[in-house]
Amino acid sequence: MKNNKALVRPNIIADMFRASGLKEKIFFTLMVMFIFRLGVHIPVPGLDLAVVNKFFASGGLLALVDMFSGGALSKFSLFAMGIIPYINASIIIQLMTSVIPKLEELQKEGGEAGRKQLAQITRYLTIILGTLQSTGMAIALWRSGAVIGSPAAGMPPVFFIVNTVITLVAGTIFITWLGEQITEKGIGNGASMLIFAGIISRFPDYFYNTFQSVESGAASWFAVIMLLAVFLALIVGIIYASEGARKIPVQSAKRQVGNKVYGGRSSYLPFRVNQGGVMPIIFASSVLMFPATINQFVGAGFIKTITDSIAYDKPLYPLFECGLIFFFTFFYASITMNPIDIANNLKRYGSFIPGYRPGKPTADFLEGILNRITLLGAFFISMIALVPMLAERVLGVNTLTGMGSTSLLIMVGVAVDLFNQLQTHLLARQYDGFVK
Repeated sequence: MKNNKALVRPNIIADMFRASGLKEKIFFTLMVMFIFRLGVHIPVPGLDLAVVNKFFASGGLLALVDMFSGGALSKFSLFAMGIIPYINASIIIQLMTSVIPKLEELQKEGGEAGRKQLAQITRYLTIILGTLQSTGMAIALWRSGAVIGSPAAGMPPVFFIVNTVITLVAGTIFITWLGEQITEKGIGNGASMLIFAGIISRFPDYFYNTFQSVESGAASWFAVIMLLAVFLALIVGIIYASEGARKIPVQSAKRQVGNKVYGGRSSYLPFRVNQGGVMPIIFASSVLMFPATINQFVGAGFIKTITDSIAYDKPLYPLFECGLIFFFTFFYASITMNPIDIANNLKRYGSFIPGYRPGKPTADFLEGILNRITLLGAFFISMIALVPMLAERVLGVNTLTGMGSTSLLIMVGVAVDLFNQLQTHLLARQYDGFVK
């Protein structure tokens, strides 16, 4: 008698390497990640690394930026900015797409050529944002006394600033290119995979720092175990919500051609609870990194007061983060699931939702469903963002900041997406897949 429970196949690794083409994709992805991790350990010249490490040891938002760059920021290596400028550029282009008709036309009607043109515009904007961010980072390091031979009280080291800007921008462009290569020739979404690799690489440091904190008496094992239990519960919740969806039944109309009847089949439209996946929280975290960059240019004044008020350790930070998460969740859902386009496509292909007339009534019904489920998803992501932050502050354990909400969502989201892609490749090549 067969067991109805899904069992993980013991020979899945062998199947992955036997599948035609899949082995090459896996090795290509691993090779690109190796190149990425190699560049993380090549420092920018002209810096006192001891001062740099002290400068970036404050944690908080800098720890979050360091997490995105895979530890490259704390080493101030060639990839210190990571892929953040590209993410910010993508945010801006997506926002502009909804308000600039020309960009909207390129996205919706431009086909492959339009998508390539938008990608090129995003790359140019990445260079601009990367230049601004790297300039701020170079000035901040000079003011902290980390530049060898250039004291903070003297004249700004123009050569060092220019050299650092060129080096960091080139590193960001190279990382962006590596991510695109993974997307095209490897497994998974390139940008997410690189961030995922960076997060995993930081785990030994998190665990070591936590052990040292407990040994020194700054934290207790009970608090650490409780925090890890919170993280485990969040992982379970993320997986459950990521797979959750509202299935809307769709019926196709019957039509007769000669003696044969076509159509009449039933299917469904899946409206996912977490439609945007990890993107809303990544976008929100990236936007909140702008004030840290602005502070490097502004020594004092009203702007610095405003930017300091939304720093990572300030009470307003969680409010701003939740607000941005809600905004980007609804924004991402609106550009990926357009109720009017869905209703028009259903009408065009002779399908309908039972109980609703084709056209505007169907679009209104879908819009109501999308708004309610998106609100639920935004609330869920906000809770995921807040719970680790609050748990760390209540339990007094701040050595696992990099393993907070953003990293959990990214890790689980990328892992689930990678699992689904590998499963699809195996099934397409007539293997049984991961489960049976």
